Amino acid sequence: MELKLYNTLAGKKEVFKPIRRGQAGMYACGPTVYNYAHLGNLRAYLFEDVLKRVLLYNGYKVKHVMNVTDVGHLSGDRDMGEDKLEKGARREGKSAWEIAAFYTEAFKKDIAALNILPPDIWCKATDHIKEQIDLIRILEKKGFTYITSDGVYFDTSKFKDYNKLSHLKLEELKEGARVEKNPEKKNPTDFALWKFSPKNTKRQMEWPSPWGTGFPGWHIECSAMAIKYLGKQFDIHCGGIDHVNIHHTNELAQSEAANGKSPWVRFWLHNGFLNIAGGKKMAKSEDNFLTLDKALVKKGIDPLVYRYAALGTHYRKPMEYSEPAVRNAKKGFDHLRNQVRELASGRPGPAEKRIDKKLKEKFLAAVNDDLNTPKALAVVQEAFRSKLKNEDKLAAILDFDRVLGLKLGAAGEDGELPAEIRKLFGDRERARKDLLWTESDRLRKVLETRGYIIEDTKEGTIIRKS
Repeated sequence: MELKLYNTLAGKKEVFKPIRRGQAGMYACGPTVYNYAHLGNLRAYLFEDVLKRVLLYNGYKVKHVMNVTDVGHLSGDRDMGEDKLEKGARREGKSAWEIAAFYTEAFKKDIAALNILPPDIWCKATDHIKEQIDLIRILEKKGFTYITSDGVYFDTSKFKDYNKLSHLKLEELKEGARVEKNPEKKNPTDFALWKFSPKNTKRQMEWPSPWGTGFPGWHIECSAMAIKYLGKQFDIHCGGIDHVNIHHTNELAQSEAANGKSPWVRFWLHNGFLNIAGGKKMAKSEDNFLTLDKALVKKGIDPLVYRYAALGTHYRKPMEYSEPAVRNAKKGFDHLRNQVRELASGRPGPAEKRIDKKLKEKFLAAVNDDLNTPKALAVVQEAFRSKLKNEDKLAAILDFDRVLGLKLGAAGEDGELPAEIRKLFGDRERARKDLLWTESDRLRKVLETRGYIIEDTKEGTIIRKS
């Protein structure tokens, strides 16, 4: 069954055909580690995780590379303002290196809590200064650069089809670039490849270069590291939709200019914003962001509830965040896990090979249609309603969870609930179905004495520790 993905470069869904048969090279724009990742940031990594899992589910061998921006991302996207790491260091009274190390580890903890598969290669910008300088030198030799008082710039007028990823008229991109004006730039859309350290100022992060002491621009790091680990042409580049018009447009331009090959990347995939009340996107710059810890963990909510909520909205559509939405997602996720527990409570033994062919085809059709996770979740519910034996239902659902990543195996097999509790819970569910209310009440009380609360809701029965 063909895998179709929406390619921003083409502006439509296309059948995924990798450069190397059976292999997929995938680059994901990683975090800028000057603060905690917020839920909007994490939505991007959830979408990329589903993409990676779908590729694996289709039998591809995936090479997943993610950068860590620990230098060079200025507070203004058009190469103006202060480096976010230096700004974070001043905010917290630490060194820029300490800030980068702390928030890198915080990010890794967040993605682990969301059951996001880690990349095969983590690459830090500060570990690849040489590669970035070498790439700038290639661009210089090919005549794509010029020097101003504050750095080395890429001349976008010399790159044909600079707007081919954004699909915006060049005039519209120029208008956006005028928000942060640098009078020394030849063109409003030109961008920094290397920034000079301010005169009479020593930055915490700076390096010598052929053009002067300074630090790399934000865009050059991704090109340099992607080329190093995935080659001059590769399959997939991912990120948030806010990266399209500036960051990814600039990456594409400098990479194709240096490599002399087009397309640099076959498929560009982008996720929609996470919006809060009023339709405003969640962003650190707006000071309206929520972290995973603040929004869920400190409220006693499993972080996987957010993963479940994200799966319920197609990755390219805006996703709305609110307290009621989180509560509804928690109810849905609790119900799903309890459905799995009920199946597992009466399962006689392993059933990994008894996966219904028709159900699997429906699930594969959903996820292979541009990662349609809402439809995939509907197939999971279809499995619960089917006339299959419980062990076969469970086998299918656990197979689907290889893509969904909701750790349903923990709910059904490993024992997020102890075996005795799982059995009592299953016995009570069967008593309720058979309308044996006295027995159902008795088993509820037994579970309560064991430290578990039972809630019978319209969506199903929920069990949790008291």
